[in-house]
Amino acid sequence: MPRRLTKTQKGTHQTLKNTSFESMVVSWLMQDGWQVFLPILDHGHQTDLLISDGPNYYRIQVKTVAASDLKHDVSNQWKESNVDCVVYFARNSNWGCVAPAFLEDKRSINHPDHKIFEQNNKSFLRAFHLMDVKI
Repeated sequence: MPRRLTKTQKGTHQTLKNTSFESMVVSWLMQDGWQVFLPILDHGHQTDLLISDGPNYYRIQVKTVAASDLKHDVSNQWKESNVDCVVYFARNSNWGCVAPAFLEDKRSINHPDHKIFEQNNKSFLRAFHLMDVKI
């Protein structure tokens, strides 16, 4: 079995971890029948994933948070963008949250509009389908 023998730089390692969460969401949405598009560069557009059911397109932002419980506040990092929803992953746990893009500066993870999921496709898709967004 091959082994990686080179050291990964700290910033690069964090980027790889963040991208792995985006890849999980891509996989789960594709299993649900969505077409998934990955912007080559999303800086300034705040769109990690673009999904489509054919005629409709939706923008998704994927974020990781260092949250140990559901009382954690998340910041609005997509003001004046066209993001439809944000998928949050707790980096140090096995849960996440699907949230509609909101207008406030901050909001708690356990807000009533947010749907909590365990980090698996069945739980994620259940939460995603419950979203009260135009998705």
